[in-house]
Amino acid sequence: MAMDRNLGMDFVRATEAAALSSGRWVGKGDRHAVDQAACEAMRRTLGDIDMKGVVVIGEGERDEAPMLYIGEELGTGNGYAVQIAVDPVEGTNLVATGQPGAISVVAAAIEGEGKLLRAPDIYMDKLVVGPAAKGAVDITLPPRMNLKVIAKSLGKEVQDLTVGMLDRPRHEQLIREIRQAGARIRLVSDGDLSLALEALDPQGEIDVLMGIGGAPEGVLSAAAALCMGGEIQARLVFRNEQERERAKQLLGTEDVDRVLTMEDLAWGNVVFAATGITGGNLLGGVRYTGWGAITHSVVMRSRSGTIRWLETHHHFHHDPRY
Repeated sequence: MAMDRNLGMDFVRATEAAALSSGRWVGKGDRHAVDQAACEAMRRTLGDIDMKGVVVIGEGERDEAPMLYIGEELGTGNGYAVQIAVDPVEGTNLVATGQPGAISVVAAAIEGEGKLLRAPDIYMDKLVVGPAAKGAVDITLPPRMNLKVIAKSLGKEVQDLTVGMLDRPRHEQLIREIRQAGARIRLVSDGDLSLALEALDPQGEIDVLMGIGGAPEGVLSAAAALCMGGEIQARLVFRNEQERERAKQLLGTEDVDRVLTMEDLAWGNVVFAATGITGGNLLGGVRYTGWGAITHSVVMRSRSGTIRWLETHHHFHHDPRY
């Protein structure tokens, strides 16, 4: 059984719907309204797809997230059994404050043909590179050594590399080491998944993503890496013993400190879709017009290796889900 090509297009309709709904709240300062609008639109659209879907990466546990929670069942109940990872708004603060880089994301894997890691909602140290540097990096090595091999793989000098990471106090030492090595750095306030996508794209301005962000975003990054031929290596980061024990239960292993590779995070038959909400380097934001809106999206499949960049014109006298 193979994933229907149209299923990928169904998922991009879900990210488009979330982007169109949350895009109404750009710059209005209401984070809750941004999340609610995106979740409701994505949930409604995913619910119309012929599949037996279950959310494995979502907005939290059921008691914490009334919409798109982990374990929620989606779809019509017909068709494939599908694992779904969602981030209706990656960069909620970016939308609320009207800053660039926010996206809506869905990844999915057919049960039995692919898998997405059921990652706990904790921190994850990540190293993401595109196809040219795949197999050359090692997250256990010092940053300067990885930068050297990445530069060699790309035919660049280290001083010409750009490292993307979240602007967080926890990265002070990492930033010092990267600067000492001579590479450039782009810091963002939110949204390391967007940076991962840019690192994976040979045309992106980011050459590598480094640093600590959310583990759920790491799984979504892995799904994109699988489709784009790149690589992610990761390690879970625990703030307390409770997080460590929760990871052991979810992952079914005592060895939660080991390096997680592509095979651990996402493998097999996987689809990834993303739509821009506020404009970024890879995906333009939602632009409203007199007749509707224009969105920019990407949808990709690991099995075929196809990557489609879509500009969609939504006429609002039609239901934007279709």
